[in-house]
Amino acid sequence: MTLSRRVAAWSFEHFGLKVLSLGLALLLWMVIAGEETVERGLRVPLELQQMPAAIEVTGDVPTTVDVRVRGGPDALSRVGPGDVVAVLDLRSARSGRRLFPMTPEQVRAPFGVEVVQVTPSAVVMAFEASASREVPVMPASDGRPAPGYIVGLMSAEPKMVEIIGPESAVRRATEVLTEPVPVSGATATVKQSVILGLLDPALRLKSARSAIVTVQINPAPLERTLHNRPVHLRNLDAGVQAKAEPAAVELTVRGDREALNRAAADAVSAYVDLAGLGPGQYTLDVRAESSPEAGVTRIDPVSVQVRITRGK
Repeated sequence: MTLSRRVAAWSFEHFGLKVLSLGLALLLWMVIAGEETVERGLRVPLELQQMPAAIEVTGDVPTTVDVRVRGGPDALSRVGPGDVVAVLDLRSARSGRRLFPMTPEQVRAPFGVEVVQVTPSAVVMAFEASASREVPVMPASDGRPAPGYIVGLMSAEPKMVEIIGPESAVRRATEVLTEPVPVSGATATVKQSVILGLLDPALRLKSARSAIVTVQINPAPLERTLHNRPVHLRNLDAGVQAKAEPAAVELTVRGDREALNRAAADAVSAYVDLAGLGPGQYTLDVRAESSPEAGVTRIDPVSVQVRITRGK
């Protein structure tokens, strides 16, 4: 078979499929050419990629950019959150302020959606060398122990943790804080696992995320005995009268000097509760009230005889 006959035979091979493909391509072109083009503005996330390991971003980091996209109404209506993303390649970043251009070619978009503009056209970012060092963990407590007790020494385990971040921020850091340990009403040592945190958002913890904090609760350092404190009769029903024997007690109070001075000025009182009691004779426990800073450690006697009679 001559060369010309071979070419002619190849041209007519699968002729029907070739005609069908040409027709489909022409139809697709006609559909696309006849579809209305729409342009829309979107705010899309800015994704930072290829950050060098020894470099840290400092200052405000842009998280979004505005883009103008163009396409058919159907294509744009199908665009959802995350379908269009601006990508900034930082592999060339080094210490100092740097300017990175933003072009439509740096925006990922679905098929049928064309990115025509990015705003801003450039992004300014500042970088510093990365650094790390160990700083002490500073424990904290929240609340007030029971009256007559004070917060003593506080300790954390681990005592030191490693922080990472921009070199200048690492140099400024002096401590890592803990979530406060609640000690309200405590009369004994409190131990609790708490979260660690840093005030500077540019810094982060290398590994440790929590610490065991121990808060010692100690008896207040001073104690005083208050003599001849009258026993108050509370909640006495109408139409009756009552008398306590003895009518006064001794109260021993523990606290700091300021709290004990207030206690001596009638900030501490003794009482018995007569709610619901009718005429008769009762042996009732004496109770005491004091300021939050001072605690009653002893009542002498601990109970009194109360005689209730009908009123005249």
